[in-house]
Amino acid sequence: MSDYYYTKKEQPQRIGFPKLKICGMNHNISEVASLKPDYLGFIFWKPSKRCFNTQMPQLPHSIKKVGVFVNETIDEIINKVKKYSLLGIQLHGSESPEFCKELKEKAKGVKIIKVFSIKNQFNFDVLKEFENVCDFYLFDTKGELPGGNGYTFDWSVLENYPFTKPFFLSGGIGLEEADKIIAFLQTEASKYCYALDVNSKFEIEPGLKSIEKLKQFIAKVK
Repeated sequence: MSDYYYTKKEQPQRIGFPKLKICGMNHNISEVASLKPDYLGFIFWKPSKRCFNTQMPQLPHSIKKVGVFVNETIDEIINKVKKYSLLGIQLHGSESPEFCKELKEKAKGVKIIKVFSIKNQFNFDVLKEFENVCDFYLFDTKGELPGGNGYTFDWSVLENYPFTKPFFLSGGIGLEEADKIIAFLQTEASKYCYALDVNSKFEIEPGLKSIEKLKQFIAKVK
């Protein structure tokens, strides 16, 4: 769907539409995979209504499997990486830079995505210590749950993003936000938006995605 190239200043510039990550997978995984998203997310946080508890189907290697964890031990994360051949680890808790560094060293070749929650403002200084210990940031909506709260944050906050590390945009993105996404991608705030992360607004029930809604979204925003 898109990729990055590097300028002489070594700053990634997005080409076209961001990549797509569909998270909270549990039921109709193969059907969703047929839409050819770039990433599928599997939640391994037990309190979640979308906690992955079924058999992993055979998926094309082009679709990267991401495991979502909340304050989990490194050993358990590595176990899940090996068991499900995960290519991404999404950290949705209060994991420290030291934790991310150790995990990155042990999960060789697996991309680390560190999540930060935003509402109407955000202190980007907190990202500095994570710059060298993760591969992507993910900005989600601050709410009662670590994720899947179902509403967006004020994306204009990202106009003040001071780094060049690509990020995933998450939090309440649904079919109704397609026009808003298109408008956002024309702004400076989207400069380092590497991927869109969708979940709860495309569900029939937790973990079961609406294929029709996903098709409409992809067709509209591509």
